[in-house]
Amino acid sequence: MAAPTVKVYGPPMSTAVSRVLACLLEKDVNFQLLPVNMSKGEHRTPEFLKLHPFGQVPAFQDADNVSLFESRAICRYVCDKYGDKGNRDLYGSNPLAKASIDQWLEAEGQNFNPPSSTLVFQLAFAPRMKIKQDEGAIKQSKEKLAKVLDVYEKRLGVSRFLAGDEFSLADLSHLPNAHYLLAAPDAAPLFSSPNVARWWDEISSRDSWKKVVDLQRGA
Repeated sequence: MAAPTVKVYGPPMSTAVSRVLACLLEKDVNFQLLPVNMSKGEHRTPEFLKLHPFGQVPAFQDADNVSLFESRAICRYVCDKYGDKGNRDLYGSNPLAKASIDQWLEAEGQNFNPPSSTLVFQLAFAPRMKIKQDEGAIKQSKEKLAKVLDVYEKRLGVSRFLAGDEFSLADLSHLPNAHYLLAAPDAAPLFSSPNVARWWDEISSRDSWKKVVDLQRGA
């Protein structure tokens, strides 16, 4: 087995960590996943704060001793640095393709992520942590996410994927949150419109994401 090229710090159940793992798998970049026990405060140790000054996951190091944090920045870096490996179209092969991917990555980060992250916490993690669910936050976030997915439904009616006819980082970035929401009866219907459902079935069936899910199940 090839030696790990990069190190990723954090639990695979984390949506941000799983985003980076999916990207690395798409790019065929060998990695070592190093657990961080957040319940024991390992993300607040001086050693970890050198990797991520805000004490969050993931943290990332490559063979050149480059340290990065924030999952979307890590994914862009991986795509650029290892451009000749794996899926070469993941972050576009020309300026226009990259710009299209970037605009949908921004849409994911600014429009999709806020309500979907709230729902992931309220519907998937709060019950496990024995925290009372905030019904008001759930209702408001479902309404916001429904409006975002209405835009996606129209876009995916004219384009196979968000940024064009090739699977890209823009699609990949949605996988972590959507994975949890599709497993939640209260949220799954939000993804039931024809084009969004077709898109989800296609992106979630990629080998890279299946491997991430396997890592989560084994954690």
